[in-house]
Amino acid sequence: MRRGVATFTLDHGKCPAWLFRRMVNLGREMVQILIAEYGPDEFIKRIADPVWFQSLGTVLAFDWNASGLTTILTAALKEAIRGQERQMGIFICGGKGKTSLKTPEQIENWGTWLSLPDKHVGNLMYNSRMSAKVDSALVQDGFTLYHHAFFFSKNGAWTVVQQGMNKVQKTARRYHWSSDNARDLIVEPHKGIVSDPYQKKRSTLNMTSKDSTDNRSLTVDIVSQGKYFNLMKDIQVLRKHSSHLSKMVSMKVNKDQLTLLELAPREFKVHPVMTDSFNKSKYLDKILWKICDRQPENYEKLLSMKGVGPKTVRALSLVSEVIYGAPASYKDPARYSFAHGGKDATPYPVNRRRYDKSIEVFKKAVKKTRLGYTEKKRILNALSASNN
Repeated sequence: MRRGVATFTLDHGKCPAWLFRRMVNLGREMVQILIAEYGPDEFIKRIADPVWFQSLGTVLAFDWNASGLTTILTAALKEAIRGQERQMGIFICGGKGKTSLKTPEQIENWGTWLSLPDKHVGNLMYNSRMSAKVDSALVQDGFTLYHHAFFFSKNGAWTVVQQGMNKVQKTARRYHWSSDNARDLIVEPHKGIVSDPYQKKRSTLNMTSKDSTDNRSLTVDIVSQGKYFNLMKDIQVLRKHSSHLSKMVSMKVNKDQLTLLELAPREFKVHPVMTDSFNKSKYLDKILWKICDRQPENYEKLLSMKGVGPKTVRALSLVSEVIYGAPASYKDPARYSFAHGGKDATPYPVNRRRYDKSIEVFKKAVKKTRLGYTEKKRILNALSASNN
């Protein structure tokens, strides 16, 4: 799996009908050329590249750094290939809002139409569902998912493009997944994570990080023992002291001081325990009972269980960290910034070579279209401007 993240200003309003029609018509021609040039599998793979995806949106005349690019571009591409999916060899399921909930059904419908093996269709549906779970429960960055699109080829290549919004910051963040070299759906095999802004002051619980390995392992060990009441004793400690944890309060045990959680050396300014509530929750207790009863053999199995969401992951993570000392990562996984280009190398330098290569691919594709000289020049100028 490879995943990327991009964050943009949250847009309001709708895309004008004339612009959407233009994006559909131009998108159809661009997709045909790109698939003819690179093949359907490569096209699906490249959709997973945040910069490549962003470049395609620019070609179709949408704002480079607008959150609406994700939803409108996906909808335009879906409409552009309608009726030609089989000839092109690519398929797009899901979309924005309620349409995203239809993703499994649409994957299943295409699988039936293409006579794909049930196991293969089941795997596609599973990858779609797990990508949404990971980016909502394991990457707790303050963004609520509202868009989920699943791209796949008849040969089995797949990509997920999903987006979440942060209503407080009025920003949206995009997440990319790809089947390319997929080995693990949990541990951070990120291709390119792009974000603006990089969240330094607000901690992001990132359970996909390699720094969270011990926390994930200990969590599985705890629940795989099937000892629900032992786990609940640990949860009760959190419930009893959650109001004091953020102040680095310690309690005395046999005249020795036991520090529950050391926050002072952390780089972040906000920790989940400062805003979380560990008051008794019948639903959380029910899910924890279910997990202990089934005793999942690994972290992916745990996450895949129905009902396991952000609160459950957070509770188990804090038990592993606070009670047993296995730390989790609280670093924002964002790596690049569209708005600032990462020119100051914060938090990481931009991969300029890959960035320039993506732009060149689209310039060559535009030149091969049947567009008029004026239209080609306008698009090429837009691509050049986005690269400066």
